Amino acid sequence: MKMETTDPRWNDESRTPSSGNVFADLGFDTAEAQVMLMRVKVLAETSQRLKETGWTQAVAAKELGLTQPRVSRLMKGKVEDFSLDMLMTLAGKLGLKPQVSFAG
Repeated sequence: MKMETTDPRWNDESRTPSSGNVFADLGFDTAEAQVMLMRVKVLAETSQRLKETGWTQAVAAKELGLTQPRVSRLMKGKVEDFSLDMLMTLAGKLGLKPQVSFAG
């Protein structure tokens, strides 16, 4: 049985196109949104590469120079716990070659 609602927001099928940056779409300052998006991308690639190593979190901690709880936060995608600088360093330690490019 389908529930009917009187709230018109439930029936709103309009869509707003994305800018390509979810953080900008959420209203963050343009510069901050760009950094946040870069952090998420580097974290995702780094976490994926870490999973591919097959290391335990204890081994990963030793190899990366982190504590095991910090490795756990990295694997869980806790982007707020890592600066872009730290994520780029970890990516490099895992054999990735992160690059920054600028668009005019």
